[in-house]
Amino acid sequence: MPTDVTVPTLGESITEATIGQWLKAPGDAVALDEPIASLETDKVSVEVPSPIAGTLSEQLFKEGDTVAVGAILARIGEAGAAAPAPTDTPAQAGAQAPAANSAPQLEAATTDAALRLSPAVRRAVLANHVDPSAIKGSGRDGRLTKDDVLGAAKSKTDSAPAPVASLVEAKTPSSPAPSAPASAGAPAASGERREERVKMTRMRQTIATRLKDAQNTAALLTTFNDVDMSAVIDARARYKDLFEKKHGIRLGFMGFFVKAVALAAKDVPSVNARIEGDEIVYHDYLDVSVAVSAPKGLVVPVVRNADAMSFAEIEKAIAAYGKKAKDGQLTADDMKGGTFTISNGGVFGSLLSTPIINPPQSAVLGMHRIEDRPIAKDGQVVIRPMMYLALSYDHRLIDGREAVTFLVRVKEAIEDPTRLLIDL
Repeated sequence: MPTDVTVPTLGESITEATIGQWLKAPGDAVALDEPIASLETDKVSVEVPSPIAGTLSEQLFKEGDTVAVGAILARIGEAGAAAPAPTDTPAQAGAQAPAANSAPQLEAATTDAALRLSPAVRRAVLANHVDPSAIKGSGRDGRLTKDDVLGAAKSKTDSAPAPVASLVEAKTPSSPAPSAPASAGAPAASGERREERVKMTRMRQTIATRLKDAQNTAALLTTFNDVDMSAVIDARARYKDLFEKKHGIRLGFMGFFVKAVALAAKDVPSVNARIEGDEIVYHDYLDVSVAVSAPKGLVVPVVRNADAMSFAEIEKAIAAYGKKAKDGQLTADDMKGGTFTISNGGVFGSLLSTPIINPPQSAVLGMHRIEDRPIAKDGQVVIRPMMYLALSYDHRLIDGREAVTFLVRVKEAIEDPTRLLIDL
């Protein structure tokens, strides 16, 4: 008797999710606790594990469907049980029947792989005319990534593009295309304009809603300063090897900025506070939301009690979150709460920006790229590695004087890291 696979509990106040991707197809063997589908919630992607070892016999929803917590998502049959045989095309029937040669099985397997490609990977396959079945995927469970496709395209020899395009665009296995008309895989004619509509993921919809709500609710203002990174760069260069040897993690810039924010928040507590109704809630702790780039959008996992953490603890926490975000393993609890946000656009080359606060927080610090610039120092023009800092804040709670004071305290701590050690 098949075993039902239900949508698991997704976290506090989350009642539904969207099926982002099926990781197993009907007829695939699954192991106990092996993920069969990926669900997208308002905050994170959640994998649904198989409750038993067996064979996926039925999918009850399609990718993109919305499912409620507790709904039956799929059914798992006994190991070796065959999935219901499709009857709509001869090729599908032939793909499941035993054959003397391996061509039907290869065609079915290849088409199934093509159907599981994400939109970005699918576009890369079409644009570069590569066969996805011939590429070894580096993503989770061997799935193809865009970089896999681009790497294969760079190293491949010239080949006919038509079969690849037909393969990727097909919705079901079909007969080989005739060799004469190969227009399906041909590049777009010069001047041809194309459009593609892709449904927004649930996470992207939530990000859009929350950012717009922040603009509509808070009185947003941004103040800027620049900081000489010479002292931090020298400290990292001097101690990075010893630090990594002792703690097993690289010494990065984020640890310095988290410690500087913790120090500055003691002098300007409103930056680490929030508005709740007609009250101001102050925190005697610092839970820093660190903006991390994930495959499906920007997420902000929380480093809790960052004010009481060492440099090594901060760096380890951020590195762990970065890995979980890349692997799609962040949970709702990882991003719950947060009293202040730090966003580092500099890793992508940003020179300057006006970040938007993450409600109900009242402020966000934006870091940017480091570049050598001429500055006046002691009456002389010198070249220094400079970074622009931006503090966006809710003017309903934080006055301009407080915002500038906070940013100056951060600047002073970064330019003289000794302040971080003597709490000055």
